[in-house]
Order: sequence, then structure tokens, then C-alpha cells
Amino acid sequence: MALQECGLNLNRVSRELQPHGSLEFPCAGYASHHTDRPDDGIPWHWHEEMELVYIQDGQMILRTPASSIVLREGDLAAVNSNVLHHAAAAPEGTLRSLVFSPALITGDSNSAFAKKYMKPLISCSSFTGYQIAPDDRERIAGWFRCAFEALAGDHAGFEFTVRENLSRICFFLCQQFQSQFDREAPLLHQDDLRIKKMLDYVHRNFAGELALPEIAKAADVSERECLRCFQKTLQTSPMQYLLKYRIMQGAELLLTNHTDSISDIAVRCGFDSPSNFAKQFKRFYLVTPREYRKLHREAPAVV
Repeated sequence: MALQECGLNLNRVSRELQPHGSLEFPCAGYASHHTDRPDDGIPWHWHEEMELVYIQDGQMILRTPASSIVLREGDLAAVNSNVLHHAAAAPEGTLRSLVFSPALITGDSNSAFAKKYMKPLISCSSFTGYQIAPDDRERIAGWFRCAFEALAGDHAGFEFTVRENLSRICFFLCQQFQSQFDREAPLLHQDDLRIKKMLDYVHRNFAGELALPEIAKAADVSERECLRCFQKTLQTSPMQYLLKYRIMQGAELLLTNHTDSISDIAVRCGFDSPSNFAKQFKRFYLVTPREYRKLHREAPAVV
């Protein structure tokens, strides 16, 4: 199975819709290089699959609502199922990642693998983002590289190699969190619930006139609490998030709707004028919308 193109297809609550692998083998590998340009990070998102992130070179910062992890060359981190996360280079980084369904490890949902290990692991509230400690790093990273190379190589029987090594890593994670498996899992953290409600509202209504009171009302909180929740969870303000989301939607439309004018795209993304759209777009992407469209039309395909 070849590596998949690294790109996010998000629904209205930042849940990733892109299939990782296939129904027959629900695991996908990704390789990508990032810089600290504002448009070159991995935006906040979540998916039902677990994810392993390995830094091939450089440095990146992996964030969840509960943690901020600095990852350097050779470091490996795990992100649990359904955890909101984001990554950015500092200042450059090349990552390799494996995104896989727990079902790849468990098989039947009533198996011992599911009941004794994977269900308790993905339900563990203490496991959000976890960096492999230095003493274990080379051993665990070796399993990751073995799985990643097998997936990329697509040789006969690669599925056995991938599943075997992912199983080793999952068992290692179970050992790290096992002492907390028997505790009653608390409800999803209140800030996580609130931020997902507010992101849902922003993503459904970004094209219209939006202000702080409306965003706060979506989670039934005060404006002050809305500001605090965004800053604590996403490290930005609601209005800055809205602006960035509008610009990113505009960038996507510039490339997918080739016949639409820039003026039409500006309106569809909630900007009051094409000139304001162009001004904000250039601040973010360092080129005008017209230049952005032209550059990407002329850019060679990445192999």
C-alpha cells in the first residue's frame, strides 16, 4: 500500500473525513515536510483513528488541548482516538505518521485484544498526546520505522509486518497507562465539549456575519469564557480563528472552483469586499489570491 497524500478533509467540527487506508486494511502512512509559515502547519482536527507521529528531521510542536509536546529528530509521539490535535514546525520539520483504526489491532470487537487492551486504552482520559521517553525511544521508534517502511514498500505480506509492529506499540502504550485503566473515565473535559460546539458553529456560519456573542452563545458561555476557552485550547482568539478559517476556505475555493471570480469567492467566505479578502489573504499566504491560484496551477505534481 503506497503512502497517501497528506491533506485534511474536515467536517464542520474539525473531524477528519479522509479515509485512512481501506476497510480491508484501515491504516495509512503519510510523509510531509513543514515550515513555520502560517499556512504550512497541520490545523486543529480529530479522527477516530489513533496516530503515531515520528520526526524524520527538524523540529515540530504537537499540541492537544491538554499538552504541548516539542518533538525533535528521532522523537515519536502517539495521539489517542478522538483527540483534537494540531502540529507546527519550529522552524522546519519532516514528519512520518501512521494513522490506524484500533480495529486493525483488535479484529473482532469482542476479542481479548479489544476488551483487555485497546478499549481501555482509547477510553483512558489520561492518554491524549504522549511522547515516548528517551529510554524507550529507539526501541519503539524502531517498531514504527519497520511498520512505516513495510507500508510504503507494499511488498507481499506487508500487512502482517505493519500489524505486528503497531500491536507492539499499542501494548507498550497499554503498559504505560494500565494503572489508570480501572478508574472510572470522567466525562469529556468541559473545555473540549465547548470548543467543539463553537468550532461547529463557526464552520457552519463562517460565510455570514459572525461576532463574538454568537460564537459564545453556541456553547452557552459568556464572551469572556469563550475567549478563555479558545486561548487555552487553540492558543488563538475566536475572531482570529474565524479569519484564518475564512482565508483557508478561500484558498481551497481558488484551487477547486477555477471558473469562480475572486470577488465571488470573497463573498462566499464572508469577506465584506474583494479588496479586504486580498489584503488578509496576502498577510497569511504572502501572495495575492490571483498569484496563489496561478502558482498552484503551474506547480508540478509532487511525487
